[in-house]
Amino acid sequence: MAASDPAQLRAWLHGAARRDRMAFRALYDASAPRLYGLALRILGRRELAEEVLQESFVAIWHHAVDYESALSAPMTWMTAIVRNRAFDVLRRTRSEGEADGADSEALASLPDLAATPAERMQMSSEAQALADCMAALDDKHREVVGMAFFHDLSHSDVADRLMLPLGTVKTWIRRSLARLHACLSARGAA
Repeated sequence: MAASDPAQLRAWLHGAARRDRMAFRALYDASAPRLYGLALRILGRRELAEEVLQESFVAIWHHAVDYESALSAPMTWMTAIVRNRAFDVLRRTRSEGEADGADSEALASLPDLAATPAERMQMSSEAQALADCMAALDDKHREVVGMAFFHDLSHSDVADRLMLPLGTVKTWIRRSLARLHACLSARGAA
């Protein structure tokens, strides 16, 4: 089963939430290669990527009950777990002077975990700015952006679900991203 089938991944995640080991195994088999690739790109070292993948799947098992399908696609949710753990390892190895081969630019772009309340408020205002800019998009444009980026669907999948030509979906996404960028820049949030 391909890792790109959100409905199947969602079913396996719900099975894992009920402590169904077979569903969890199927979820692992379908998504581990992609998640391992992400960890490897961030960390640059196989042994660290393997460690992150293992820790991430332990977290997925324990927190599957917390997954909310209305908020994100299954792969998006699992990717966030892997990415966060990989960056935690990257921070740790960097502080220990072991960051050879790691993506230091990606590390530098992360918000400080020890952010002050004012800095955290700023992060919240940026999220609100994005929500406001998304609301300013036409309904169909907002829908295609949401499906592509918040539900982790490919442009082809979006086109199929909405019964639109692929070129139309790509154009709408490109234009919508340009509008979002302009809106966020005008608000000083980009």
